Amino acid sequence: MHIKRIFGLVVFVGTLLNVTPASAHFQLLYTPNVNVNKAGEIPFKIIFWHPFDNGYVMEMGMVEEFYVLNRGQKTDLKQTLKPFHFQGMSNGATAFDATARIKRNGDYIFVLIPSPYYEEAEDIFIQQITKSYVNKATVPTGWETPVGLPVEIVPLNKPTNIMAGSTFSGRVLANGEPVAGANVEVEYLAAKPDMQTNRPMPATASPFPGGAIVAITDANGYFTIGIPKAGFWGVAALGAGPKKLHEGKKLSQDAVLWLKAHDMK
Repeated sequence: MHIKRIFGLVVFVGTLLNVTPASAHFQLLYTPNVNVNKAGEIPFKIIFWHPFDNGYVMEMGMVEEFYVLNRGQKTDLKQTLKPFHFQGMSNGATAFDATARIKRNGDYIFVLIPSPYYEEAEDIFIQQITKSYVNKATVPTGWETPVGLPVEIVPLNKPTNIMAGSTFSGRVLANGEPVAGANVEVEYLAAKPDMQTNRPMPATASPFPGGAIVAITDANGYFTIGIPKAGFWGVAALGAGPKKLHEGKKLSQDAVLWLKAHDMK
């Protein structure tokens, strides 16, 4: 039923959107292992960062919502949030630790709605509504289902086991409706956060020349990107959300989705 969805218009272009030329703001909702076989607690690092080049770390304010969906059941996770200081290469800022309990088999869709962040250099607010996935026991239970967020990227490939060297397709929705012509930035998590030290690990890739990689959604909100390397990839539909103003200033309400790609053994 999803075959026609993968033939979106795909455009890769370079763009300079930040003072950091090779990467962009990305809300990270990170846990190291996204495919688990046993019940138990899993940890998260929630950081607003430039993760491709271990760049500037943004100060996170209050979190509006943080929850997980599994088999239609919603569990609030805000009470697990604990602020900490994440020290990047150039600066440090407030981020959050969190935990979640994995019990039943299936897909776990984690949703983070942070408060808008004021970007002084551009005189705008940025709110990156973020989804991340964990699967238990390889049982599919709805990873392709829209959550119903103000803006979101719906995956058309299972987001926890993308094959490195293949492609990923998604659809951008705002209030359930497709967003045509949205700029979808692509970011590789080159410097993963160390779960113990609250610092970045050594980077495993160098930033691309020419700035951020961008795909453009087609008339029905679909896009396809290449996934050339194993690891975590983020995709962000910039300014695709319905809310355009916050406290009298421009708001870029973005949808972020995190994927995990694997090498074939």
